[in-house]
Amino acid sequence: MLSRLPLAAAMIALTASPLAAFDINAMNDAERDAFRAEIRAYLMENPEVLLEAIDVLEQRQANEQAASDVTLVETNSDDIFNDGFSYVGGNPDGDITVVEFMDYRCGYCRRAHPDVNALVETDGNIRYVIKEFPILGDQSVLAAKFAIAVQQVEGEDAYFETHNDLMTMRGDVTPEALTAMANDKGFDTEAVMAAMESPEVAEVINANHALAQRMQISGTPTFVFETQLVRGYVPLDGMLGLVDELRGEG
Repeated sequence: MLSRLPLAAAMIALTASPLAAFDINAMNDAERDAFRAEIRAYLMENPEVLLEAIDVLEQRQANEQAASDVTLVETNSDDIFNDGFSYVGGNPDGDITVVEFMDYRCGYCRRAHPDVNALVETDGNIRYVIKEFPILGDQSVLAAKFAIAVQQVEGEDAYFETHNDLMTMRGDVTPEALTAMANDKGFDTEAVMAAMESPEVAEVINANHALAQRMQISGTPTFVFETQLVRGYVPLDGMLGLVDELRGEG
């Protein structure tokens, strides 16, 4: 019968060297049962080993994901940072570019909205790019079409004002509600509402969806801080920390 070994030592014996002579398949049934029983007994006596192993696995997976994300950003950098149609705000010459894939009906996007605006306004050196990425149903698509149509008909300032209003809008997004918003702002309402169904607006949404698919983005908000892809809501303190890190100040 095998003597009881610490699990770590057993694993080293099993996997540390490709020359290791140990082969569980070479055991007979009694030896294999004894070996499994010893491992189980060790884990039952030292369950913290499992938590340590899970921590190591999660860190390894996180490192692999981060490395993969950096590659995804590098491969798609032109479409992420300079596609020629996404809104660019903040400081266009800023030293840090922050890109947000967002959906107007996304609760976490709405939660992040004041934090993102605070980051851009207080820092003064952030280049901020918005990617319209409607994924939460018909109202999301309708809101995105309206925002893009406003941008194309009324310009960048009107777009950002509309973006802020849609982020804080209460109630359902309907053609009637959007028409009223356009009228209240003094837009060319007829032109904006017509542009919503134009090929040019559809092209922007389709391009953003294609980019998101290439980058394995399936949820909102998703941010790109220069080379770092950040999936999910990040509070203001976290954003500030990322920016400091990118500038070498963290």
